[in-house]
Amino acid sequence: MDSNKNSNSARKLCYLGPEGSFTHQAALKVQQQLQSFDNLQLIPTACENVLIIASEIEKHNHWGVIAWENNIEGVVIPNLDLLIDAKNMVGIARVGVDISFDAVICKSDSIDNCSTIVAHPHALAQCRKFAQERGLKGKTASSNAAACRDLVPGEVALCPRICADLYNRQIVSEGVEDFSGARTEFLVLATRDEVLDFVNIQRENFSSFSSIIAFIPRCTGAGVLANLLDVVRDHGLNMTSFMSRPIKGQDGLYSFIATVDSAPWDSMCKDMIQEVVEHGDWVRVLAVYPSEKRNNPVMNDWMLPNGGVCVEPSVDSLRNLNVMQTERELLW
Repeated sequence: MDSNKNSNSARKLCYLGPEGSFTHQAALKVQQQLQSFDNLQLIPTACENVLIIASEIEKHNHWGVIAWENNIEGVVIPNLDLLIDAKNMVGIARVGVDISFDAVICKSDSIDNCSTIVAHPHALAQCRKFAQERGLKGKTASSNAAACRDLVPGEVALCPRICADLYNRQIVSEGVEDFSGARTEFLVLATRDEVLDFVNIQRENFSSFSSIIAFIPRCTGAGVLANLLDVVRDHGLNMTSFMSRPIKGQDGLYSFIATVDSAPWDSMCKDMIQEVVEHGDWVRVLAVYPSEKRNNPVMNDWMLPNGGVCVEPSVDSLRNLNVMQTERELLW
């Protein structure tokens, strides 16, 4: 994509409205990071439906930004499915937004009069303690900004802080999420037909990339998935995420989505993809974006869920297991 071309006509970046949503904040970060595109115009969709963004991208060659993964609730499954099935859409950049929720009410209202808490399902899941402590019944909204915008007396909305000023609401409690440090990653999407020029610009400016790649094995049975993972490992790729999604309406058939610390044009990644294709399996790069080189994180004891079995690796590790606990956890 030629930056001079884009300076003459506005490039539209569509996001799920209304203003004040976390997606809007992500779009603002994209606008800031891609300053070479002087006329990158932010457009909230009239409907809080990600399919509208997909339509704007594939039919009108606009860009779009969608939520991808939250470090509390995980991958946004509908958006993942959308990208897998897209005819002409691919991720070209990734931005992160810190997530925190304030509880707001109408300025004429009182928190004591409220019986309902309204927000996007992910926000409700991340603020359960606040709702339970106040006996508030959950009600879903298409977005947290919409919950704030459409608030009525008797309801509490969970939303980003900027929404209170945007929609003239009263903040009754700040930072009501159960876990601090929440963060959502967003993908910037464009059409495949025009993305190669933009990727070449990125290659000139960045040295480290990550890719999201979808695989569909054409046959099933013992060892099929293990063989696929062996190919990824044997080519020296660091895989940071691996997920499966069912092929809709087909029992026992799945697509597998891997995130790797490499770009499709890197020799290791390119050779890996080529080998998988030669095996007769289906492959598609869903996204490639600049990323920081990272140290491999360590899972400390306090991060592990309750229960389960884990001992320090040693020759006698199995002897150190608590037999009763092991039988309970592993169903031996």
